[in-house]
Amino acid sequence: MDKEYVILVNESDEEIGLMEKIEAHQKALLHRAFSVFIFNEKKELMLQQRAVSKYHSPGLWTNTCCSHQRKGESNLEAGVRRLQEEMGFTTPLHEKTSFIYKAPFDNGLTEHELDHVLVGYYNESPKINKEEVESWKWMPLETVKEDLIKRPKQYTAWFKIIFDKFYDYINITNESHGK
Repeated sequence: MDKEYVILVNESDEEIGLMEKIEAHQKALLHRAFSVFIFNEKKELMLQQRAVSKYHSPGLWTNTCCSHQRKGESNLEAGVRRLQEEMGFTTPLHEKTSFIYKAPFDNGLTEHELDHVLVGYYNESPKINKEEVESWKWMPLETVKEDLIKRPKQYTAWFKIIFDKFYDYINITNESHGK
């Protein structure tokens, strides 16, 4: 299996190098990432449950998909690629915002990412890659918000951060989609 690399960046999202993904997570170095949020015409969010074989956050619920850009790949190209790899479909994506977060995990790894939030719309069922995704579901944003309060340990760290910071923004974006 080929080694995966992440793009190390400064706080202005300027590339400063490449590093093997696991090493960047061991050293908690800031790197570029993206999180995709897919909505349907009912204004529900498609959530995925991470595969139980994942090296961190296994079995937890999160946004539709997320990953890291490859060298020379735009944020949108990366989002479209990973959406196909994990969820088995493609749809146009739009970059909405970005932010920096840092989340340590029990296994000694740390996510320290400049995360680009990408939004798209789709009304069909995905064809999930079982090596990446355990399950999936559609949920209204208000229900997600309530469940995050009731069962926070069922969700990934980055999803909780994005949802808390950008709930109003994501909801407004979704409301204005005009479906």
